[in-house]
Amino acid sequence: MSGNKNYILDAAVIEKKLSRLALEVIENNIDEKELIFVGIADNGTVLAKHIKKIIEKESGIKIRLVNLTMNKKKPEAIGLSEKINFDEKIIIIIDDVANSGKTLLYALKPFLDYHPKKVQTLVLVERSHTLFPISADYKGLQLSTTLQEHIYVEVEGEKITGAYLD
Repeated sequence: MSGNKNYILDAAVIEKKLSRLALEVIENNIDEKELIFVGIADNGTVLAKHIKKIIEKESGIKIRLVNLTMNKKKPEAIGLSEKINFDEKIIIIIDDVANSGKTLLYALKPFLDYHPKKVQTLVLVERSHTLFPISADYKGLQLSTTLQEHIYVEVEGEKITGAYLD
């Protein structure tokens, strides 16, 4: 972590938040055998992997991980790492930060051709300035920022090292 950045979360706090988020997911899906995690590349997928490990360790719930790719500036083309029949499945879309809600909104697009049992969203940090009618079901931290400020999550390989405000 660099000293010039205004950190709002360090690696240790992030680990605690991910554990709490995992337990919330378990509590809200306690009777389920399987969940499908859709990690929005790249940071959302790293978060999804961490939460998957915790849930599979703490419960009998099996997690299937799918990677979702998109151009976040122009999210018309959306790719999934594998084709699955999402009918009657519980899908949890995971990203690092919910800024305007646009990415999470477009991340729903591949599932509109199916009839999932439930679709939920999970983010490490949610800003309070959404421009789209999307709110995360699970959030590690909710933060009010100015419209000019942005939140960034730092990931080194598979390790989440911090989150800062810029």
